[in-house]
Amino acid sequence: MSGLNPNIRILGDSQPDELGDMDVQIEQDGEGVDVPEMDENGAILKIDHGDGSITLSLDGKPIADAEDAEGQPEGWFDNLSSKIDDSELARIAEDLLRGVADDLESRTEWIDDRAQGIKLLGLKIEIPGLQGTGDGAPIEGMSKVRHPLLQEAVLRFQANARSELLPTDGPVKIRDDANGTTTQRDDLANAFEKDMNHFLTATAREYYPDTDRMLLLLGFGGTSFKKVFFCPLRNRPASDSVDADNLIVNNSATDLSTAMRITHRVMLKPSTVKRLQILGVYRDIDLSTPMEVMPDAAAEAKASQQGITTTSANPEDRDREIYEIYCELDIKKFEHKFKGKVTGLEIPYRVTIDVSSREILSITRNYDQPDNGMLPEARTTFVKYTFVPGLGFYDIGLLHILGNTTNAITAAWRELLDAGMYANFPGFLISDVGARQNTNIFRVPPGGGAQVKTGGQKIGDAIMPLPYKEPSGALMSLVENMSQTGMRVGGTSEAQVGEGRADAPVGTTLAMIEQATKIMNAVHKRMHSAQAEEFSLLVQCFREHPESFWERNRKPTIVWNEELFLQALTDVELVPQADPNTSSHSQRLMKVMALKQLQSANPSLYDEIAIDKAALRAIGWSNPEQFLKPEDQRNQPSPELLKGMEDLKIDHQRADADTMRAQAAMIKAQQPATPTGVAGPAGKDPQELQIKMMAEQNKAKQMELSARRDMANDENRDLDREKDLQAKQMDMDRDQMNDAVRMQHERDMQQRDHAADAVKLAMQVQRGKK
Repeated sequence: MSGLNPNIRILGDSQPDELGDMDVQIEQDGEGVDVPEMDENGAILKIDHGDGSITLSLDGKPIADAEDAEGQPEGWFDNLSSKIDDSELARIAEDLLRGVADDLESRTEWIDDRAQGIKLLGLKIEIPGLQGTGDGAPIEGMSKVRHPLLQEAVLRFQANARSELLPTDGPVKIRDDANGTTTQRDDLANAFEKDMNHFLTATAREYYPDTDRMLLLLGFGGTSFKKVFFCPLRNRPASDSVDADNLIVNNSATDLSTAMRITHRVMLKPSTVKRLQILGVYRDIDLSTPMEVMPDAAAEAKASQQGITTTSANPEDRDREIYEIYCELDIKKFEHKFKGKVTGLEIPYRVTIDVSSREILSITRNYDQPDNGMLPEARTTFVKYTFVPGLGFYDIGLLHILGNTTNAITAAWRELLDAGMYANFPGFLISDVGARQNTNIFRVPPGGGAQVKTGGQKIGDAIMPLPYKEPSGALMSLVENMSQTGMRVGGTSEAQVGEGRADAPVGTTLAMIEQATKIMNAVHKRMHSAQAEEFSLLVQCFREHPESFWERNRKPTIVWNEELFLQALTDVELVPQADPNTSSHSQRLMKVMALKQLQSANPSLYDEIAIDKAALRAIGWSNPEQFLKPEDQRNQPSPELLKGMEDLKIDHQRADADTMRAQAAMIKAQQPATPTGVAGPAGKDPQELQIKMMAEQNKAKQMELSARRDMANDENRDLDREKDLQAKQMDMDRDQMNDAVRMQHERDMQQRDHAADAVKLAMQVQRGKK
């Protein structure tokens, strides 16, 4: 957009507001000058240039305001590339591309090891080798099987890590360290936790499968990354995994904070690049046709495992290779100033480069606007997940721990299989006298025969089988020993918790499990720390874009607004739902068993309902209240106790009836005697009646005491029966947990025994043939 010609001048006072209505005259000095057109307010909306071009305001705003706005970006994190000279952009692009090429060259050996490890996983179907091939099987029929030691360890780790870090009801929970809380604060925190889990499971549907894939590569290679950012295409915060192959750092870096240059290599569809240009994220420039990307050894190994090629014959089908480089630069017109003076300090930027055209698509600041007196510090975008800390930037994974062992066991397996094949189908040497036939390859089917010309010699003298040895038992024992050692070092060994007494102390069982899973416990704590950092970056991203939290939630727990959401972010902290001290489900069950044993030993010290709820949650029931009786029914007496109480009432009624009969007899005895001469029944002695009444009273008291004693005995029996039932239930729960762990162990042992028996059976069959 062209500027105003200096020959244009406005006649009159520079303060038209004080002069009222006036006519403006514009003089043109010479030819080829610019002629502006203004509205009634004096704002220039159109300029006719002397060269025939026109500058026009399409939105009705003054052209001068638009030109002033071009001098500064609209926001702090806007694209600065349009404000930088082309020569400066070319210099920055060449320097960065040269540095990235050096970074790629410095990690060539690491890439080669990773490619070899992908082959060790044994995920590609490989048939026995053919004669003359150069893949390690130069003889026809040689086995190319691979031992699944590394594969099993990686799959076990991924399955266990996924169950802990990605529970079905969401990966986050809230933590409130405030001393005093209110009901309103608790309700807000619970709503925040529920809706955040809804965001990560329902809104961001890619989070769970993407993290699941990351865990597989983390266990395999030892290093994976998460990138937390605001995605302009999805218009919400995102947390995407980045494979270690595609995150490139300079060779002197030891972690992300000390890296001079962090490059995220990403492949984008041409349409995706165009969308980002339309949104203003990338510079709207013409890009050349994408060049063919040269894959490294790791990319080729991944493609080979999937059975696909890495090349594309049609240029229109190629993705664009984009480098997103996080670095420090000193850019002209954007120099760092401290106290008004240019310092020459290189400050953090994010530079996006299209590799094919070598054009810069965007340059944005990678630091928050600093306060007075503060120097710029780079924003954190990537989170590093570590299996075992390494000696440098890249960490140690199961590939490095079990790679050599897997190679050795694979070689031993192949030797055993090949030895068995050659022992069953040996080659032979044939005499040249008896070799007068069309072929020296004999394939005799079961129950069939083959004609051999011996030239008059005995067939045993004309043909001699080569003396191949049978599979060695010592080699089989060595393979088993190497496998057990690798499983123990890799943290995938089976804990022998199902052996020995069924009533073994829970402390002993926990100690055995802890000893067997100590390595995995440490790995789990590192993952928990990394996931906590990931959630903190996600919260920071939501703080900058709060409306994206609730705008896609159709049924939020509460009606959110920016003020309420920021209050929730301030009040509580988001942390992983996983327990950093429990790395597996079996550990969780054993802890519950220990708690139940403590509760049974001291029932008066523990809340039975709280412990049962914790046990049900540990088993996997998210709503344990559904199995508990209502509160108004929990303290009701048992049916046996109710029956005893009814019997006691009957005994009381009988005692009361006997007492009433005794009192009636005593009253009758106290009546005056019948006068002499009056006919009537012979009366009883009053003393005898009094004795009888006292006896009835004593009998009634004895019956009452007996009834009370029976009632107390019934209550004690009910209490004893209830305690016995609780003890039996706890024993049953413990036995079920032990059985589950034991059955899993026995299944694994049966699989190993089955494999060993198959080899032994083959050897026995071979010996029987001989």
